[in-house]
Amino acid sequence: MSDGAPWAGAAPLAVWGVNVLDDLRRSTGLVLDVMGHVARTSPSVVTAPAPGVRLHSYPGADPDGPPVLLIPAPIKRSYVFDLDPGSSVVNRCLRHGLAPYLVEWTDPGPDEQRLGLDAYASDLLERCLRTVVDRTGYRKVPLVGHSLGGTFAAICAARHPDLVAAVVLLEAPLHFGPDAGDLAALVSALDSGVVDAFPRGVPGSLLTLGAGLAAPAAFQLDRWTDLLRCLDDPCALATYLRVVRWTLDEFRQPQQLFTDVVDRLYRRDEFAAGTLTVAGRTVGPADLVAPVLTVVAPHSQVVPPSAVLPVHASFAATEKQVLEYGGDTGVVVQHLGVLVGRNAHRILWPRILAWLDSATAATAVERRR
Repeated sequence: MSDGAPWAGAAPLAVWGVNVLDDLRRSTGLVLDVMGHVARTSPSVVTAPAPGVRLHSYPGADPDGPPVLLIPAPIKRSYVFDLDPGSSVVNRCLRHGLAPYLVEWTDPGPDEQRLGLDAYASDLLERCLRTVVDRTGYRKVPLVGHSLGGTFAAICAARHPDLVAAVVLLEAPLHFGPDAGDLAALVSALDSGVVDAFPRGVPGSLLTLGAGLAAPAAFQLDRWTDLLRCLDDPCALATYLRVVRWTLDEFRQPQQLFTDVVDRLYRRDEFAAGTLTVAGRTVGPADLVAPVLTVVAPHSQVVPPSAVLPVHASFAATEKQVLEYGGDTGVVVQHLGVLVGRNAHRILWPRILAWLDSATAATAVERRR
């Protein structure tokens, strides 16, 4: 672990400033709500399988539909999977006849500061999986994870192969290092010792600020390019503004999770190396045996193929496939396009869902028996 020297004696004014920025961003989000840019999410029923996580299920789902567990990154709110009916992965799954369950990471309280990678990539997701298994009767459940949520999905599938039917990884970083894109630049600008300055958890605004400084093109300039492309399209502009509102809806990361992600994943690349120990077991790509569909954006600066494909090739799964997503015009061409982009929903998601149908067919047979 890093000794956190740059932050150990952080000036109180700097810490105060980050906390104020965090509050200001959330307040700006509330203003956008008043202006009508609130997310239009699907009606859901919420349960709490364990402290630190909630699980959304959907009354509109086919009661006999195969389940799927959707896993967002633990940085901002989960409703990016369900932003509005026209750009909702949840709605897409419902219309396909699936029974989606959406993981919602919650704001960490004092008791959750100790929750790290063991909890987020194994224990909490295992609790969610067992909840879905108990409710649906399916013995295994497919996982769909975006960004760091996809990283957690891969780790969970390697750790709990008895519960995972298949894995879909959406621009999920699996290998970290100098060739891992702008995320590597972000990590080099941060230090796990920052947790000492924020006993209530690491503010989301600190990560946003670090990302903007480390990779201004990907995390700042492209946002304005997206806006210009949306100005002559009211529907695209509405989705864009909801995405902006979502980016302001940040919450704090538990201290231990932040430390584990920076040190164990980013700096030491333990999952790719096969040396990551979670919940008492060492796992790596050779332990992921479920069918895997990996979606990459060939021109992504945030999660380039070099941060994904070498590990995908090392998965032990006998059935694995790579899909390329070329991006969108008019709405969010960068890292969120795979979830909310028009081309993603018109072209990519039908292919993802068809693959899920095929990959999980054996699981459906097991349930019927």
